[in-house]
Amino acid sequence: MSRQASKDTNAELAVRRLLHAAGLRYRVEYPVPGMARRRIDVAFTRAKIAVLIDGCFWHGCPEHATQPKANAEWWRKKLDRNMARDLETTEHLTALGWTVLRFWEHEDPGDVAARVRAVVERRLAERAGKQEAWGD
Repeated sequence: MSRQASKDTNAELAVRRLLHAAGLRYRVEYPVPGMARRRIDVAFTRAKIAVLIDGCFWHGCPEHATQPKANAEWWRKKLDRNMARDLETTEHLTALGWTVLRFWEHEDPGDVAARVRAVVERRLAERAGKQEAWGD
């Protein structure tokens, strides 16, 4: 397990490259507010948007997840805890007013980046409209 990349995976790097090329700026490995040892893969802090790119094996992808046969009980518990932690993190961020976007590592980076960009641009436009209304 120690050899598995937990950050800067190929999927994350591909999406980040596309977002940066589109002119979007973000934080990488941003700490989840109020939750020790948890990180957001790509965070748009001004827009309060968290982008998480989950590995198929580690996070239980319905299409690609596999069940190890050796030490099966231990792995089942481990992977179930990962999925429960994902849900807890999503609920926590949502309660803090963040929009959480989760993607699987097998998804096309271009599609992921386009969806993220649309949400970020919409959120920033909404915020700009509210500030104009208040005269800020």
